[in-house]
Amino acid sequence: EVQLVESGGGLVQAGGSLRLSCAASGDTLDDYAIGWFRQAPGKEREGVSCLSTSGAEYADSAKDRFLISSDNAWNTVYLQLNSLKVEDTAVYYCAVAVEGDYNDCLYAGDMDVWGKGTLVTVSS
Repeated sequence: EVQLVESGGGLVQAGGSLRLSCAASGDTLDDYAIGWFRQAPGKEREGVSCLSTSGAEYADSAKDRFLISSDNAWNTVYLQLNSLKVEDTAVYYCAVAVEGDYNDCLYAGDMDVWGKGTLVTVSS
């Protein structure tokens, strides 16, 4: 089974940037839809962006600021966070679903395997 490890989180000032990484082991990611999700304290986990054979999708909160991509070998998927806002503060998770075995790759309930998350803190 694929295993996922996120990295790249940290403390950044509002307006700054971070690049998150989701590294896979046990399998490559080219047979999966890969999603980035986040969960702020006291809030539900929400989809931010996902990458599948259908292309990239973004939540409204991420459009024009975040960019999802993968390396050529589909071992690592990245989420570039730009123009960060205080409200982007959350634990960011990556997750995968087998291609064809989900309805919405931005819906946490459709994902099968999760990483443990990386904390992004945006200060004002």
